[in-house]
Amino acid sequence: MGQTLPSHGASHIPSLDGFRALSVALVFLAHAGLDNVVPGGFGVTVFFFLSGFLITTLMRMEIAKNGHVNLGHFWLRRVLRILPPFYLVLAGASLLTWVIDGPGALGAAPIAAQALHITNYWVIGHGYEGVPTGTGVYWSLAVEEHFYLAFPWLYVALQRFAPRSQAMVFLGLCALVLMWRLFLVLHVHPSADRTYMGTDTRIDSILFGCALAVWHNPVLDAPLLAEKWWKRLLLPGALGVLAACLVVRGEVFRETLRYTLQGLALAPVMIAAIRFRHWPLFRPLNWRPVAFLGVLSYSFYLVHFAVISAVQRIAPGLDALLQGLLALAIALALAALMYRYVERPCARLRQRLTD
Repeated sequence: MGQTLPSHGASHIPSLDGFRALSVALVFLAHAGLDNVVPGGFGVTVFFFLSGFLITTLMRMEIAKNGHVNLGHFWLRRVLRILPPFYLVLAGASLLTWVIDGPGALGAAPIAAQALHITNYWVIGHGYEGVPTGTGVYWSLAVEEHFYLAFPWLYVALQRFAPRSQAMVFLGLCALVLMWRLFLVLHVHPSADRTYMGTDTRIDSILFGCALAVWHNPVLDAPLLAEKWWKRLLLPGALGVLAACLVVRGEVFRETLRYTLQGLALAPVMIAAIRFRHWPLFRPLNWRPVAFLGVLSYSFYLVHFAVISAVQRIAPGLDALLQGLLALAIALALAALMYRYVERPCARLRQRLTD
């Protein structure tokens, strides 16, 4: 497949942790009250793209090393990576809601929907009533869980085809998702949550990352063009498209074509960030504090909204800036504790069980 495996592993791709940090920072700032000026939803889209890119890159590396993908090991790694922090935060947020709002604020059905990874469709159909405080963000994790269940089968089936053909399949699926969104928005007129949260309407944000991972992957494949073309044309063009997606406010565009354009534009940005991390634009992504936030990003994402909501409820008279700073400090502390005492032990366990 014309790939060169990095000796340090795909989990240490330069700039990747920086992108995670940028994504979770956008989401945090939007939830902290700056949603009118900070594109929190774009942060989630970047998370989706990164998930597709990293998971597919890891699967490519496994095939190059072993000749096949061990699906049992794949799902075991995902279970040990995702579920312990997931259920710990769900339990903690449920307890927090019970203490602050009383047991009547919780619903058995919405909590069960979260535990079963169908938060997105539950919220689409029933709203947030009965959901533990701050766990509305679980909708995006549901999308990723659905991807993890289905994608490995597709990827394994596509191994008989060349990388370019695999990428064309993924991009073709992205085109089908776009057409489905257009049909829903133009003919069914659903709520914005339907197109924003549905797995069937957002899975393309992940698949664009998968397409990059199998074709012209900046970690595994040779460069496509000289550095000057990325600096003068491809990167400026991609950043211009992303900026336009944030500026254009039309509802039909935002619910349909926006996600497609963002997925297409993120590919050259990702390639440039990984290949040319020495460029001034990308250096901050590799600063140690930024990269460390990226390492904590999963646990931070899980806890941040619950912490913001609790701080706002417990200290309503506090200045908004102070509320945000206090919530940031608490969320970082909780994320660091979870990383050390939950994520790292689980990482050692999954390495022992799947190596």
